[in-house]
Amino acid sequence: MRRRTFLAVSSAGALLGATGNARAGAFPDRPVKLVVPWAAGGSTDAIARAMAQRMSQTLGQSVIVDNRPGAAGQIGTDAAAKAPPDGYTLVIVELPHAIAPAVTAKLPYDLLRDFTPVTMIGTSPLVLFAGMDEGSKDFRSFMKTAAASAAPPAIAHSGAGTVSHLAGELLAQRSRIRFNMVPYRGSAPALTDVAAGTVAGHFATLASGSSLVGARRIRPLLVASAKRVDIPGLQGVPALAESGLAGMEIDQWWALVAPATTPLEVVEKLRAEAVAALAHASVKERMSALGVQLRGSTTGELRAFMRAEAERWQRVAREIGLQPQ
Repeated sequence: MRRRTFLAVSSAGALLGATGNARAGAFPDRPVKLVVPWAAGGSTDAIARAMAQRMSQTLGQSVIVDNRPGAAGQIGTDAAAKAPPDGYTLVIVELPHAIAPAVTAKLPYDLLRDFTPVTMIGTSPLVLFAGMDEGSKDFRSFMKTAAASAAPPAIAHSGAGTVSHLAGELLAQRSRIRFNMVPYRGSAPALTDVAAGTVAGHFATLASGSSLVGARRIRPLLVASAKRVDIPGLQGVPALAESGLAGMEIDQWWALVAPATTPLEVVEKLRAEAVAALAHASVKERMSALGVQLRGSTTGELRAFMRAEAERWQRVAREIGLQPQ
């Protein structure tokens, strides 16, 4: 009797294990949701859609981009953090997510605790854009004009605690030139006013300013990188070290994460598919047009990177005197 019972239990266990393995091996068996915590039409949305289109083809299931804007990215990110950790929900996080803990008093999620890293996607240097007047023909002229101005020139930013705000504050601190920091509701209206001469400059990604640069209404003066970048639209634009501002490098970055405790074998499958998508010609072409330098990673590399970024921006916020609001 004991032997028959043992054999029955063993057989049931083997069957259950086989069924479980089949289910794991069959992932995904329904559409995967890719949350973008910003409105449609921005650079993050464009990155997500390029990746989703390619991953849908290779995963055999649709990857659906789900835009969840609001509260500076908090609404969509929090929804993703609270989603079932089964691999069917992913979210794109980026530099503002690393800055948020330093400038936001009560975040509803923890970037490092509530998410499992999947892979890095890419980076794009922050760029200082200015108008087309003679006083802004290059970075040296821009800074000379700012230093000689009777009133502090205006630098537009996308809201208190945003990357463009911190970049402007760092520029003022490192150059020891006073600027008037003026908040806007995003880079699009800020750059429109840069083109009109209402404000002197604005820090944004190349993707945000490319159309106005192409129309010769604004010009890139500086890339916030250690060295020049070989990206169409930025060739010949000086970098920080040659401009006397080494140490304030700021790269916008994007990464793919899943809710914490998502099974590792599922995470690895998603990582492999995402990295393969980044290597595909159609995705590379779209990313190049956005000024994004592709950069896949392991999950461990991404975890270490996000931790280092969060620590760095805590230091920067203290350095420039920003308090969590």
